[in-house]
Amino acid sequence: MRFVPALCFALIALLSISPVCAQLGAVAGVHDPAIARVNGNYYVFSTGGGVQIRKSRDLITWERAGRVFEQLPEWAMKEVPGARGPWAPDVSFFNGRWHLYYSVSTYGSRRSCIGLATNVTLDPADAKYRWVDHGMVLETRQTDDWNAIDANVVLDESGTPWLSLGSFWGGLKIVRLDASTGMPSKADGGLRPIARRPKPGAIEAPFIIRRGEFYYLFASFDYCCKRAESTYNIRVGRSRAVVGPYVDRDGKPMLEGGGTMVVQGAGTIRGPGHNAVLQEPDRDWLVHHFYDAADAGRPKLQVRPMTWDEAGWPVAGEPVAKPPPTTAAATTTTATSTTTTQPGR
Repeated sequence: MRFVPALCFALIALLSISPVCAQLGAVAGVHDPAIARVNGNYYVFSTGGGVQIRKSRDLITWERAGRVFEQLPEWAMKEVPGARGPWAPDVSFFNGRWHLYYSVSTYGSRRSCIGLATNVTLDPADAKYRWVDHGMVLETRQTDDWNAIDANVVLDESGTPWLSLGSFWGGLKIVRLDASTGMPSKADGGLRPIARRPKPGAIEAPFIIRRGEFYYLFASFDYCCKRAESTYNIRVGRSRAVVGPYVDRDGKPMLEGGGTMVVQGAGTIRGPGHNAVLQEPDRDWLVHHFYDAADAGRPKLQVRPMTWDEAGWPVAGEPVAKPPPTTAAATTTTATSTTTTQPGR
């Protein structure tokens, strides 16, 4: 049966369930989404198919818009034999170009790398559209106690880029970047821990935004990649400094397993996680994947409006079910600050 928007909304009202069908079109198969907006177009990048790209004008109807890689870069195939493709992309804009950080690994392994590709535009119709790969940014080996995947960029109050990353084991880390190269800064003190969970707790997919006087660290707790059995959920903590310490609403440090719930599974929406946040001048959006229990547990894209309570903590709304009002916002907005993996997804 083919669902059309009117029927979808009627079923939502009738059944009083979360609107799983709020996003339409090419939304199935989206995993670990990253998002940006340029000249009225929203672009979502996700795991699979050489980093799939989807495009929308209204956050509701999505269409495919190509891919970043036709094949895994040669350096990555040599460094991580058996890797099938890049994972968990993150898209950000600084130093006059788009930066796409991506993960290369195999399931259950800490032999992992983060790579970087750049482009001056996200518009495939632009004559200057071309992804240029810059090779390895960071790596881990089996002897390391953390995992070099799930990269995400945030710009601090001075415009300096920082890269957060990590999955399972020793938790999440952050490192300062050199804005001119997109690589770790040689002038910085290196990797710093920002969040972890005691075993057997799982944490990954950091995503940091700056809002007001605080930095907010979103992370995915528990387990993804199990289709309808996935237990992923999105938590958050905040700090006055980009390097932490991050604490949750109750004051528990994220380095001690703290994290305030933002979104968890309910009904046929299972394992929502690996989120990005798109900050626009007049509103914010929480973007994540979930597993649709009504459709054999397939991963799908979900976009939610995100508001803020009086104490300055994020509140996720129901999935957006109609196009947002037109705004005269800046032409470029990014989730500059994106995206997971189980022990080596």
